[in-house]
Amino acid sequence: MTKAKLQAATIGGSADEMEAAFYDALQSGDIERLMSCWADEEDIVCVHPGGPRLLGADSIRNSFETMFANGVIPAHPEHVRKVESITSAVHNLVERIELNLQEGTRVAYVLATNVYMRTPQGWRMVAHHASPGTPQELLAHVDALPSVLH
Repeated sequence: MTKAKLQAATIGGSADEMEAAFYDALQSGDIERLMSCWADEEDIVCVHPGGPRLLGADSIRNSFETMFANGVIPAHPEHVRKVESITSAVHNLVERIELNLQEGTRVAYVLATNVYMRTPQGWRMVAHHASPGTPQELLAHVDALPSVLH
């Protein structure tokens, strides 16, 4: 993401721009950019696949720093479905994770829900919940649905 796009997402922008900034930060391993996507609220929450519920910026930051110590997170959002209002947005999506293993590149899928709120600083993430997924079952049905549900 260009600096101009990140600035637009940070200052105002849209939930879509904030989501793009979040995934760009994951893919580049940039903890500062990643944390700038989150709201400045004590009740922000993050659940990684198979992990506990993490509350607050400090625990969320620590979890991503630990992950980034092992490399970037090559998560690519696909099949996004949205429920949006003037002040909030809920995005449900499939994260395609490209894993470089000794046997070659493998793809894993994660089902994620990202919740955004419009704050005085612009759109910010307040929740990210991810679970292991098997999209073969899911993808057979999602393409028939509209991308915005409301």
